[in-house]
Amino acid sequence: MPMNRAHRKLCSSEKWAQTTKDHILPWALEHVDLGEDVLEIGPGYGANLRVLVERVPRLTAAEIDRDTVHLLQDQWGECARILHADGAELPLPDASFDSVVCFTMLHHVPTAAHQDRIFAEAHRVPRPGGTFAGSDSQPGFRFRLLHFRNTMNTLDPAGLPARLKKAGFTDVAVDLHPASGGLRFRGRRG
Repeated sequence: MPMNRAHRKLCSSEKWAQTTKDHILPWALEHVDLGEDVLEIGPGYGANLRVLVERVPRLTAAEIDRDTVHLLQDQWGECARILHADGAELPLPDASFDSVVCFTMLHHVPTAAHQDRIFAEAHRVPRPGGTFAGSDSQPGFRFRLLHFRNTMNTLDPAGLPARLKKAGFTDVAVDLHPASGGLRFRGRRG
């Protein structure tokens, strides 16, 4: 799922990593108990991963882009297990994590059907009672510019709860950040 040069530069920058650490993850994970064994779907260049390795004892990351997997293994392979895998087809056993997370990556998934398969996998791999939580961006002028000639398939906040419930999640919550307009979501595996 290619990104244009400006997008790659932003997502691999220290500024983005700091924004993730200071703003995105604290809000997205507010009141979320991650447990001890966490799966991150779509870590990209690792901005979220570098925060998560400090928060949880065991972290696995599933990344679809082979080159990025090598980059992540070089940087974080001693702290996290890095898998080359599509989040819609995880090579992982059922009920093997306390929680599953993904941040600012679902809009890069080209179709709603593919996103729904990610939701189904995010429901399959946590243990009963486990959480699926994350965040994503919502469209605006700057966001659209950044995604010029990129995949940009944003989530509809009004329709997302039904999609998560269809995947099997209970206690679903979706809300928008009052300042940035970003979206966060969470659900629990029954």
